[in-house]
Amino acid sequence: MSNIFETLFYQPILNLLVYLYNIVPGHDLGIAIIFLTVVIKMILWPLSRQALESQKRLQELQPEMEKVKQDNKDNKEALGRAMMELYKEKNINPFSSCLPLLIQLPFLFAVFKVFRDGFENGSLDLVYSFVEKPELINSISLGFINLSNPNVAIAFAAGAAQFWQAKMTINKKNNGLDQNNTASASNAPNMTEVMNKQMLYFMPALTIFIGFTLPGGLSLYWLVTTLLTVLQQHYIFKEKD
Repeated sequence: MSNIFETLFYQPILNLLVYLYNIVPGHDLGIAIIFLTVVIKMILWPLSRQALESQKRLQELQPEMEKVKQDNKDNKEALGRAMMELYKEKNINPFSSCLPLLIQLPFLFAVFKVFRDGFENGSLDLVYSFVEKPELINSISLGFINLSNPNVAIAFAAGAAQFWQAKMTINKKNNGLDQNNTASASNAPNMTEVMNKQMLYFMPALTIFIGFTLPGGLSLYWLVTTLLTVLQQHYIFKEKD
């Protein structure tokens, strides 16, 4: 299994990064990482689009879902059946927004492995024969940022971008709710709303914590990935409005 992962994900991403490093101005690793992120997001755009469109459709369904919850709040089995009937009626798979995101995980793990292993200890031996192999890769970006070491500033920036994305998603969900339905809801806290608020702070905090311990190159990749995801999310939601 590890050989399959290395052949299909790790080695291609390593080679793409080396190729970009060879052609970007000044052989700047930071710029190469930004271009690498853009290329990966373009490759995964069909999956991201599918996930975001599913998310949009689920949010549009929120008023009806809230009504079903209120009508069946004392019967969990009836609630489950009613929700499944609603999904079937609207031709929506509630898990369809998750699957494309899961497919993207191997790419994230591959990028993580590239920066974790660095560009020494024989890692450049995996560079394809048609890609020029540099004698070494300089991890200093813009003349002063060492992307091989943890970088606090980039980690905080990545966490802030993660918070922005989560906040945007929650605001979209809240805007999609019908005021009459929410006004008649029980005073008990909505479980989805509670989880959303937890994720709003948990994921950015986790991103910052991880950024404190991993190479700055990985934090930079995650920062650019999150910003591009925000742009994609804004495009899909604006397109569907």
